[in-house]
Amino acid sequence: MIGFTGNTLDRADDLRHDPAAFAAAAGDWRARWLRLDGLMPEIGGDGRLVWTTLADLPDDAVPILLGLAEGRPHFAAFLPGFQASSAPAMRSPALMAMLANLAPGEAAIYAAARSLIDWHARHGFCANCGAATDIYRAGWARKCPSCAAEHFPRVDPVVIMIAEHDGRALLGRGKNWPAGRYSALAGFLQPGESVEEAVAREIEEESGVRVRDVRYIASQPWPFPSSLMIACVATADDDAITLDTNELEDAMWVPRAMVRAVLAGEEGPFLPPPPYAIAYTLLTEWAKE
Repeated sequence: MIGFTGNTLDRADDLRHDPAAFAAAAGDWRARWLRLDGLMPEIGGDGRLVWTTLADLPDDAVPILLGLAEGRPHFAAFLPGFQASSAPAMRSPALMAMLANLAPGEAAIYAAARSLIDWHARHGFCANCGAATDIYRAGWARKCPSCAAEHFPRVDPVVIMIAEHDGRALLGRGKNWPAGRYSALAGFLQPGESVEEAVAREIEEESGVRVRDVRYIASQPWPFPSSLMIACVATADDDAITLDTNELEDAMWVPRAMVRAVLAGEEGPFLPPPPYAIAYTLLTEWAKE
């Protein structure tokens, strides 16, 4: 399963639009609250996420409905005054180690909670008139009391891709990455651009390689802070690399057999991305071809 997918909760969209039903869910004695330390997950002795009752919520906390499991409401909570900039590093080694050990479904629930809390922390004011906004729709929106504008959590689309040429994959290395790590190239979609156009543009900008015949592989929510990773493979016209050193530290072509060996745990010329990243899935699917 792709990392951060497989959320087992029913998102219960009908409750988000019904204040009375939401209040009833928040008053349900069975309701559970996902404990977070800022944006970091709390992990129990069993290696799983920690859930507790809503009775443990601070008085000023605003519950956010994550969904239902067999009718039992599950919540995250936003604490007024919380600043995302004061939270631990966005992708600290400690967080990465936690995520590597979470079951995929739990990681997906955590991803949703983290992205929502981060969004509320960054969007407390109306983009239309500048007034302070209020949380509503069970925590899945904010509304301006001044101009009545509604604001919803945004998801930023990102293409992540491999260029292939003569049985080899183009992999790049970002600055400040762990020693030896190489992965697929990636970049944000720009306004007025298709996925296919973004793939071709990003590969050419970062590596100088021109590609065609873009094909979609899979997608993944990525809660840092809230992106949708769209994994693709494209065919390169040639293998000449002209590196953009503002974007990448290095790039290289890796034969399919070598990619298979590295993913199988053998030593090779690069360290692969972690299994919960869609780049790992992308490399795995490409290596099978």
